[in-house]
Amino acid sequence: MAKITIADRTTTKSLGFCGFGLSSNAADVDVKDGKIVRIRPVHFDEHYTRDELRMWSLEKDGHVFDPGFKTLLPPISLAYKTRTYSPNRIPYPMKRVDWDPNGERNPQNRGISKYERISWDEATSLVAAELQRIHETYGPYSVYCQGEGHGEAKNYGGSHGCQIALLNLVGGCTIQARNADSWEGWYWGAKWIWGMDPVGQNVYQSGVFQDITKHGDAVLFWGADPETTPWGWGGQLPSRMCYWFNEIGVKSIFICPDVNYTNAVHADKWIPVIPNTDAALQLAIAYVWLTEDLYDKEYLSTHADGFDWFEQYVLGNLEDGTPKTPKWAEAKCGVKAYTIKALARYWAKSNVSIGHCNGGGYIRSCFSHEPARLEVALLGMQALGKPGANQFQFIEWTLFNLPSKSPVPRSEVYPTTESVYHGFDMDMGESFIAKTKLPQAILNPTVEWYGHTAAGYSKEDQLQKFQFPLPGHEGVKMIWSDAPCWSTCWNGGFEFEEALRSPNVECIVMQHPWMENDTLFADIILPTATMMECPDLSGDNYNGQTAMIYLEEQAVDRVGEAKSEYETVCEVARKLEQYGGVYEGLLERYTDGLDCEACLRKGFEESGVADRITYDELKEQRFWCSPVVEGWEDEPAGLIAFHDDPVGNPLDTPTGKLEYYSTVLASYFPDDKVRAPYPQWIEETDRHHERITSDRAKMYPFPLMSNHPRWRVHANLDDVPWLREIDTCKITGPDGYKYEPVWINPVDAERLGIKHHDVVKLFNERGEVLGAAHVTERIRPGVLYQDHGSRIDAIVGGRKGLDRGGANNLICTPETTSENCAGEVTNSFLVGIEKVDVLELARRYPEEFARDYDPATGLIPEAYLVKGE
Repeated sequence: MAKITIADRTTTKSLGFCGFGLSSNAADVDVKDGKIVRIRPVHFDEHYTRDELRMWSLEKDGHVFDPGFKTLLPPISLAYKTRTYSPNRIPYPMKRVDWDPNGERNPQNRGISKYERISWDEATSLVAAELQRIHETYGPYSVYCQGEGHGEAKNYGGSHGCQIALLNLVGGCTIQARNADSWEGWYWGAKWIWGMDPVGQNVYQSGVFQDITKHGDAVLFWGADPETTPWGWGGQLPSRMCYWFNEIGVKSIFICPDVNYTNAVHADKWIPVIPNTDAALQLAIAYVWLTEDLYDKEYLSTHADGFDWFEQYVLGNLEDGTPKTPKWAEAKCGVKAYTIKALARYWAKSNVSIGHCNGGGYIRSCFSHEPARLEVALLGMQALGKPGANQFQFIEWTLFNLPSKSPVPRSEVYPTTESVYHGFDMDMGESFIAKTKLPQAILNPTVEWYGHTAAGYSKEDQLQKFQFPLPGHEGVKMIWSDAPCWSTCWNGGFEFEEALRSPNVECIVMQHPWMENDTLFADIILPTATMMECPDLSGDNYNGQTAMIYLEEQAVDRVGEAKSEYETVCEVARKLEQYGGVYEGLLERYTDGLDCEACLRKGFEESGVADRITYDELKEQRFWCSPVVEGWEDEPAGLIAFHDDPVGNPLDTPTGKLEYYSTVLASYFPDDKVRAPYPQWIEETDRHHERITSDRAKMYPFPLMSNHPRWRVHANLDDVPWLREIDTCKITGPDGYKYEPVWINPVDAERLGIKHHDVVKLFNERGEVLGAAHVTERIRPGVLYQDHGSRIDAIVGGRKGLDRGGANNLICTPETTSENCAGEVTNSFLVGIEKVDVLELARRYPEEFARDYDPATGLIPEAYLVKGE
């Protein structure tokens, strides 16, 4: 019998979605006859023994935790070949049919008019000509670069930001300053009580997993879903950790409005809080501790500053005069007073740590700096850093090159691939716009805000005021983007669509592999290649098992006419050279004269592992793994050093202590009553009316939860057919369209006459989005839940629009966290819900409902092409 050949060859690929020169989810990709046939985990035992890697494990009462000896790939990585071959791939360069660079540009038709095919030569010539014209007419800062965002983990090909380095060689540009979107509350709030740059979460997490195993009684999963969120950034070791806590008797307590996927499997207790009311719950816990003498006064006397301000506020002796009792909190957060008391008393007598996947909706709503600060305040009241009492993450371990930012045993070496990375580097330059301020900056300049807003900047940066445009400079006239998901991921998407149609913006260029979201508003579209179609040098420092580096071969041929992002920018550089002057020799300057192979070799030599393996050896064996550091079992855990000696191991605050009252905020923002010097409850402001107690709630009574998606990574993966078959990913309507699920409690559904799988609309004064009802008790009454990031399918675009795809960021507020905090507000905003007759809608909008559509993958490029293309 002839031997069956499974694959002609195998290459190791990063199938994570960090997108900033940071990779994860290392996978072996089997290729046969030029096609991807299988994606599978990397097995470490192909080249190593457990002893050689000093693979770690934990023991407790006869139980053994084993992190596994292969990469723990999530479903979204295993399904990625369908993304590579998606019918939604952009096949070739395109131009909007009614955009004439020498005549009428018709910006009002962006998102409406269709596209025609053009050649790469014509496309890059147009881009170069527009850049040269904008530079000459308005100056380089009128070119706005969207060059950041979560996407494919490409380094050499540069998933995001390649164009910024090019434009910096010819006078610069205005950069989109990515807000601290994963950490808003921590960034704008928690930093002011305990420091913890770069993002405001605990950076001293070393040994915490072992510490909880030895000393912990419980973990509070405050809005965390480790069975979902880490999938895009590190795999499924967090899932194993959750099973381990169950196995050894560490209680898992979930505080969230929904029974999320981790809650459903692992919870010992669910406390269903109303979205964005956690601050009331936290203040009531503090009240119980203060009035029942259940907190560590001795610890606070040596480890905290300004606690008396917080104490007096909680007891009702300051401004509002309201004691923050459990009964008061019950009316705000929906948690029964007796449950609040029970939680407070259990916590006070137990060793409790808090686990996060950054925080999700908990720190992405209005006033999110308050629950973030209050969490740290509560940890401090129970002797933060004592055995079994820390804050830790299930995600992004070692982010910002900080080995201490991981609760699991660390590797001996963490390889870096930064020198081969061609993307966004976090340097904002002179001219930039806070991402959350972009629509306003286009429509109503001048805009002002505090701080660079980007993750990684120190807390002191938040004290600086910035503006756009800079004095003496023009506003945004051209947008060049390789991250076309603003409208479906940030705050006030319909307002952003309105801005893209502004005549202020004369040219929009989008480069992307797929025809989706903001791409539909481009004047010129350039098709880019996926990670499967590009060679690379990558690493995986996030898996929690062993740090890795690997050379990636190009797995398959390019789809259509796609080029990598880096190659695309090189083509534009080549066309710019014809204009001479500042553009002379631009391609050579941009590439440093290095081809792909030379760049990969250089990246390897500077990776930190060249003394352990040669480039040719790495090419031969595909991947290299670092041993676990010796003596990891004896390393101090978490914040134990601060706990034991706060003078010798101070926090990064002015006093070196936990600052319950921030003298810095009091000094710089004396009139800020929302982010005051001490944490508090904020009911509403003139900017935000998103509480169920507000007048708006009479028309829009439901707070909408909008989590990290279960079956996507933000806006990535909405076209994967294997995932779209799942009922909690998409629901098929009576018109055959796959609608985004909207979770609604049976009590609310019955009252509103909504049945399981009915097509519904979510609405407020900003617009409407469609979905399909998923009637379930996994969401508390009075609250709705729909994942964010669904692909836009605009029936009516712009302000007060209607979207069929379920992209609910379109109807969240365009306002930011609070007056002096330019963070996003993309969760816990008020909506109404109604059942809709989708067939009647189809009669009202026949052209929009008749777009080319593949139920398996969704909308396809043919929907936006002129017929015959």
